[in-house]
Amino acid sequence: MPSSTFVSEPLTPLHASFDTHRMAQGEPGMPHQFRWRKQEWEVAEVLETWREHGDCTHGSGERYVRKHGYRIRTTTGLILKIYFQRKYGKTQRKEISRWWVFSIESES
Repeated sequence: MPSSTFVSEPLTPLHASFDTHRMAQGEPGMPHQFRWRKQEWEVAEVLETWREHGDCTHGSGERYVRKHGYRIRTTTGLILKIYFQRKYGKTQRKEISRWWVFSIESES
């Protein structure tokens, strides 16, 4: 059974590697290639997707998608959970990455 290691590190999408099909559906364009831990990675397969929702911060009762998550396999066989954070929050700066590596999955 796979286990996972929490990472919480930003990744940098490489230019012109976004999934335009997802963008056409209103989702973030998941990068097919990205830089993380001083190495370039390429997505071989999307294994799973998910969304996290949150309430409107202005009291309207509406709910919004806060994160788009992806469980991916890289071309090297590494399985990662990555996510896109839609909103920065009030105290965060715009320079902060919106794409993150959440965890690394490994066989135990």
